[in-house]
Amino acid sequence: MAKHLFNVSKSNIARAAIGATIAASALVGHAVTADADSATGVAAATGARHPDTALAAHEAGAKSETKINVTADQVLALAKAQVGTSENAYGGGTPYQKWYAASERAAETIARDGGSRAGYLNAAWCSMFISWVGDQTGARPQIGWDAWTVAHAKWFAGNHRFGDAPKPGAVVFFSWSGSKSLDDIQHVGFVEKDNKNGTISTVEGNTGNGKVEERVRPKWQVVGYGYPEYRA
Repeated sequence: MAKHLFNVSKSNIARAAIGATIAASALVGHAVTADADSATGVAAATGARHPDTALAAHEAGAKSETKINVTADQVLALAKAQVGTSENAYGGGTPYQKWYAASERAAETIARDGGSRAGYLNAAWCSMFISWVGDQTGARPQIGWDAWTVAHAKWFAGNHRFGDAPKPGAVVFFSWSGSKSLDDIQHVGFVEKDNKNGTISTVEGNTGNGKVEERVRPKWQVVGYGYPEYRA
């Protein structure tokens, strides 16, 4: 599966790399290889420098002007239809990475983080998967789009749509250590349901051996949930 690095600057702000190309342009700090979690066999998510608050304000304004026609069920249906999609031997080749690399958003995150469009083609893609589902269903203003899980979570938080209750269609952010800090987020998926037994069922990209899969996760690994504004 796609692998990636975390780098922490002296100001203690996470700045990590997206793929080999973007890694070369990130700040040098304390590097930690983020490989599959020993308990779950799941890769951690790509890092970058910081969320762009200006874009969050722009997206929030776009959302307020957009009629909300997409339901949580529609988003989950498309996400689940992707189950089984797999990356290639180089950690790339998915439609989500190709779409993101060619998107307008890629230009914005390259300006923020450095690197090139080609760097996204083999980068960790769990957040790209979430972004792709949002775009394809017409729910992008509600779901947001980013390649970095931390920035994606902070976008929800900046729009006052982040909390600790699992809801179907919510975007769930994980830290395998159990940290509740947004800066420690390593992975992301969609909540399918709360199992009411300390676990949630999810749909995730870039999990297992680099596939889209349905998983069951313990809640203690959850940092928090982003809440898209769906049509009831």
